[in-house]
Parts: sequence; C-alpha cells; structure tokens
Amino acid sequence: MITDTFDNLSEAIINPGVKEDAVAVDACIITFSDKIEKFVVENFVSGEIAALWCATGKTPVYLIEKNGKRFAFYKTYVGAPITVGLIEDATFELKCKKFILFGGAGCLDKEIAHGKVMVPTAGYRDEGTSYHYMPASDYVDMPNAPVVEAFMKEFGIPHVLGKTWTTDSFYRETRNNFEKRKADGCISVEMESAGVQAMCTFRGLDLYAFFTSGDLLDAPEWDDRGKNYTKGGQHDVGHFDIALALADYVTEEGR
Repeated sequence: MITDTFDNLSEAIINPGVKEDAVAVDACIITFSDKIEKFVVENFVSGEIAALWCATGKTPVYLIEKNGKRFAFYKTYVGAPITVGLIEDATFELKCKKFILFGGAGCLDKEIAHGKVMVPTAGYRDEGTSYHYMPASDYVDMPNAPVVEAFMKEFGIPHVLGKTWTTDSFYRETRNNFEKRKADGCISVEMESAGVQAMCTFRGLDLYAFFTSGDLLDAPEWDDRGKNYTKGGQHDVGHFDIALALADYVTEEGR
C-alpha cells in the first residue's frame, strides 16, 4: 500500500455533473495515439460533437456511427491524472456509461504475451490518482475483463489475461520492481488503467480496456486492415478496429 487519501465522508468541492444538453452516445472510445486519431478522423468520423478543455488546450470529441449506434471518440494524454480528468469531463459533455480504453503497454512476460492483446484483470496501484477514488490497497480489480475476454474469443483475436502494473514514472521501472510485479502475475506495465478503473468504479461507469505491445500474431483479419499505416506498437490503426468492434459488442442489447 502507498497512501490513504480517500475521503468519502465529505463532498468534493468540484464535481463534473452532466449538462442539460449533453450528447447521448452508446459508448466512448479513447486512444492515446495521434496517428490513430488522424486515421479515425479521416476514415470514420461524421462530425465533432463536443470539446474537452484543460490547460494544454482543446481535446475534440468526435462522433462515429456504426450499426445504428453512436460512439464518441477522442485522443487522451499519457498518465492517470489527465486521462481520468478528461473522462470525468467527458461525462459532463456526454450521456455515456461505457468507455473503451486501448493503447500500447510494456510487456513484462513476452513468453506468454508477445503478439497478443493483453486484457488487464487488475491494476497494481503504483500511481496516485486511484487513491482519491477508493481506499488504499495493492490492486484494483477490473470487473469487465471477462466481457473483454469473451469478445476476444468470439472474434478470434489472440489474447492473454493478466494483471497490469500502473506506474507514474517510466524512468523508475527498476529491475527489482519489474521482477516483483512479474512474480505477482503482472504481464504489462502502463500509466493509466488503475486510476481509470478506480474512477469508473467510484462513478458507476463501465471500463473495457486492452493493451498491445506489437503486431498481433495469428490474426491476419485484424492486421491486414492497417497494412498501409503504421504497423505494430501503439500506433497500429488495426487496434482501433478492435476497439470499435468491442464498443459495438458491449453495447448489444442485454450486455
């Protein structure tokens, strides 16, 4: 455990709320990649429906329409505080309860995760944001991992389930900590998911997350879609196709 700053006994001074003319969407898809954002805007977007503002400027929120559904899409920034803050802002601008978060992550166990989508089952809380949304603990569970797993199985996408290590400092991922987290069952390291999941649990939102660390092996249907764009790693546009299909999947009636 790191710190205990969770306060559920008094009101927050600022709350996001929901504005009266918030835009209704079925789900919101969030990327970290500027290249994926550019690709999506050029090929999928039907318009801009909202804007999220912070000190660094404007984050446009776009509309994607598929199978009679409406999905929001925007690019976030690296790190739990800003990623969480923008989702909080998005819940003010959008009527939305389901969020798809995808991006690149470091792979802690290449023997089991190389060439596969990594589906996080719990996030090790080596960051600060999550401690404002839930009591101190080593991990935050990711309750929708079974849903993401079921989607991956149904669509034949190679994947692996495991814990993830959410850190605040990529230059302080030391060898000893790497070995501890790997021994504890972590297969990936990134900077957002524990904080985002803690916030979503606190706010009653559904988070569906997956990470990639390179090309998806044995999945030509997905890899071929991005053959004219950046392949592998966090900028592979084929990973957006997976995110969009996942958004469609989790918004089917009964899910």
